[in-house]
Amino acid sequence: MRTELPVLKAADFGSDQDVRWCPGCGDYSILAQMKKMLPSLGVVREKMVFISGIGCSSRFPYYMNTYGIHSIHGRAPAFATGLKVARPDLMVWVITGDGDGLSIGGNHLMHAIRRNLDINIILFNNRIYGLTKGQYSPTSPLGKKTKTSPMGAIDNPLHPLSLAIGCEGSFVARSVDTHIKHLEGVLRQAAEHRGTSFVEVYQNCNVFNDGAFDYATGRQTRSENTIELEHGKPLIFGADRQKGIRLNGLEPEVVELGDGVTEADLLVHDAHAPEPSLAYLLSRLRHEDGFPEPIGVFRAVDVPRYDELLNAQVDAAREDRGDGDLSALLNSGDTWTVS
Repeated sequence: MRTELPVLKAADFGSDQDVRWCPGCGDYSILAQMKKMLPSLGVVREKMVFISGIGCSSRFPYYMNTYGIHSIHGRAPAFATGLKVARPDLMVWVITGDGDGLSIGGNHLMHAIRRNLDINIILFNNRIYGLTKGQYSPTSPLGKKTKTSPMGAIDNPLHPLSLAIGCEGSFVARSVDTHIKHLEGVLRQAAEHRGTSFVEVYQNCNVFNDGAFDYATGRQTRSENTIELEHGKPLIFGADRQKGIRLNGLEPEVVELGDGVTEADLLVHDAHAPEPSLAYLLSRLRHEDGFPEPIGVFRAVDVPRYDELLNAQVDAAREDRGDGDLSALLNSGDTWTVS
């Protein structure tokens, strides 16, 4: 007997918990676009799990009417790995921040991405520690003055997408909290990807780092300072789509279309290229260096997945040796009785 899946709406994914982020926080937008997107996947709530670590973003599981785990600082990818391997039928989301995921959790994040486990990692990047009240984070820019860097941060900032692509992530993308349609679309593509999806979201902390991404969100500035990536399309941007990016040897440069420069001269985005070098190059484009910052999908490739490979090995071992006997294993070989 076939059972029809219930028709779900965005409101069905909201829990009964009061949302306790600061008024105006960008996290509200990410939560709203997640709830809006999930019904389109046709996955029941009982098959979804949201796992977080520690930080403002890590309250996310409380606000989702799904299964959830509020785990320990930086270790959400480790929890997600164990859960996905044991229950490959579940859709697993990891919600983290630039502090939780890139400082104490950097090791776990890196290995989850390189293994290509079939999970979705959403990293909220506000370039500050919000929950602990405004210390500089791994993504804070050089010179950033905070409570823990009163003379200006001297740590070279970490760039999340460069890290993810350096780990040869199979799906790497970026969006912005206020670009709601774009954000919803990127989250949907991440959910539909088989393998580790890594999405960085520029998220404004209006209390401790307000305006960090004004250049990418302001109506008068974002068309000049961001560029939307589309697979198979040339890199064009600007209010009148009059600018583009081309390669001068191995160096990218901004050019004006016209006067002999045409779209044919521009770099064409290939999100499906097996070699990640061009995706890495795009991840290095910085507003402060005079480039528009790319948003959208940098890389989306189909490569072997860790959870499938691991479970295939388990199945092969069982077929060869039969089911294991834990009691026999513990009592095999040399044993001691402690009195």
